[in-house]
Amino acid sequence: MVTSALGTYNVRLYGPPAMLTRQGLPYSGKYFLKDSEKNFTFPVGFLFGTASSSYQIEGAWNEDGKGVNIWDELVHKHPEYVVDRSSGDVACDSYHRYRQDAQLLKNLGVHFYRFSISWSRILPTGHVNVVNQAGIQYYNNLINELLANGIKPLVTIYHWDLPQPLQDLGGWANPVMADYFEDYAYLLFSNFGDRVKAWITFNEPDSFTGGYGTSGYAPTFHAPGIGEYLATRTVLLSHARVYHLYQAYFQKLQRGKLGITLNIHWCEPLTNSTEDIKACERYQQFKLGLFAHPIFSYEGDYPEIVKLRVGQKSKEEGFRNSRLPPFSLKEIDYIKGTWDFFGLNHYTTVYGTSGEEGPIPSISRDAGVITSQDPAWYSTGSPWLKVVPWGFRKQLKWIAQEYNNPPVLITESGYSDLPNEGLNDVGRVYYYTSYMTEMLKAIYEDGCNVIGFCAWSFLDNFEWNSGYTEKFGLYSVDFSDPSRPRVPKKSAHVYSEIIRSRQIPMRYRFWREK
Repeated sequence: MVTSALGTYNVRLYGPPAMLTRQGLPYSGKYFLKDSEKNFTFPVGFLFGTASSSYQIEGAWNEDGKGVNIWDELVHKHPEYVVDRSSGDVACDSYHRYRQDAQLLKNLGVHFYRFSISWSRILPTGHVNVVNQAGIQYYNNLINELLANGIKPLVTIYHWDLPQPLQDLGGWANPVMADYFEDYAYLLFSNFGDRVKAWITFNEPDSFTGGYGTSGYAPTFHAPGIGEYLATRTVLLSHARVYHLYQAYFQKLQRGKLGITLNIHWCEPLTNSTEDIKACERYQQFKLGLFAHPIFSYEGDYPEIVKLRVGQKSKEEGFRNSRLPPFSLKEIDYIKGTWDFFGLNHYTTVYGTSGEEGPIPSISRDAGVITSQDPAWYSTGSPWLKVVPWGFRKQLKWIAQEYNNPPVLITESGYSDLPNEGLNDVGRVYYYTSYMTEMLKAIYEDGCNVIGFCAWSFLDNFEWNSGYTEKFGLYSVDFSDPSRPRVPKKSAHVYSEIIRSRQIPMRYRFWREK
C-alpha cells in the first residue's frame, strides 16, 4: 500500500529494497524472487534495439547542402522556447561520428537501430526537384555501416523536422503536404529500400501536430483546437498514401514492412467513479485513438466519442461545422488497414478525472480530462515522467483489446537522469527492468503480441524544448567537449546483458506483493 496526497493505492514496486530506499521510493512489505522463469525470459525472435532522431543527434545543421527545417528556424529565431537556449546545431555530431556510433551499437548488442532521416538533408527545399546527393550519401554510409556491424536499420521517415519551405506553405495543416510527403518517401524507398526492411512513416503525430496549436513547439503555429485537427487529417492521409505507395511499387521486390509510431501515457481513473473511468477512456481515444482508430480499427474513421465531443463543443462555441474535418467514406476505406505493425512510444502513467481545462477551443477541453500524477511515484529528471511500470502492461492490454492484438513494436521507452546521477544510473536500470518485466507479463499472461523493445535513447541528445537539461541516453555525451565523447552508463551494460541472455537478470527480479 502506498499512501499519498491522492489517496491510498495498491501498487507493485520493482527493484531491490536498497535501491528503492536509496532513491527515496516508499515501500512496505516483503520482497521476494518470483519463481516463474518464463515471466522473465524473452520469447524466441523478440528483437531489441535503441533509437535516436536526426535533429536530436546529427548536428551539421547547415553543412553539405542541408536545408533549414522547422527546428533550425525555432532555435535560431526563438531561443527562449528552449529551456537552456541551446540548439541541435552540433548536438552529438553524429553526422561526422556515425562510424563510432555504429561500433557502440555493435558493442551494445542490439538487433536493430531506429533512426530518422532528415528531410531537409535529402531535399533542401522539401521538394524532389532539388536532391542533395551529399545527404543521400550520408544515409547510404550510415546504413552500410550498420549492416556491416550486424545491425538492422529501422528508419523513421518523419521525426518532427519538416523543411521550413514546406512549413511556409502551411505545413501539415495544408492538405497538399500529402503529395510532398509521398514524393519524399518514394525517393527514400528508391535509394535505401534495397537494404532497409522496416519503415515508420511518422513518429508521435500527437506530439508534432501539437505544434499547430501552441506557440511553444515547432512550428509554433498558434491555432489551438483547430490547427491540430487540420494537421492530423493531413498526416493520416499522408501515412496512407505512403503505405499504398510502398505496397504498389516496392513491397514485392524489397520485402519490407511499414508502420506508424504513436505515443500514449496510460490513464488510470483517479477514482472508481463512472465519470473518471469514462474520462480515461476519452483520454485514450483523443490521444491515441485519434490516429490509431482510422488505421487499426475494423471500422476505420475517427473514434465516435471524438467526433461526437468535438462536434458538440464546436456547436457550443459558435462554429457552423465541427473543428474536426471529416473523412469521406472513400478516405476512411483508404486509410483503414494501412499497417504492418503498431509502433508504440510509452513512458509513464497519469491519473485522470472528468473535467475541463485549457483554452477555448482546444483539444484538451474537447477531451474533458484533467490529469495528475502521484507524488509518491518514483521521479526522474523530467517533471512529466514518473516511473509507473504497471501502467505499461495496462496500456499494452488496452491496445490488444481495442485493435484485435496487432504486432506491437515498442519504438520508444525511457528514463531521464536524475540530477547528478551520472554514469551510475540505477534509476534507469530500475526503469528498464521493471517496465520490461511488466511487458513480459503482458505477453505471457495477457497474450499481447509484442515483438520488440527499443530503448530511448541511444545517446544523451537535444531533447527538444528541454534542450540538454534532460538526458535519456544509455551513453553519456559530454556536450562541452568538441569531440563529443560517448561513455556507457550502467544501464548500457545492463541492457547489453539483457540482450545477450534474453532474460531479466536475476538480481533485478525482485518484486513486492500487493
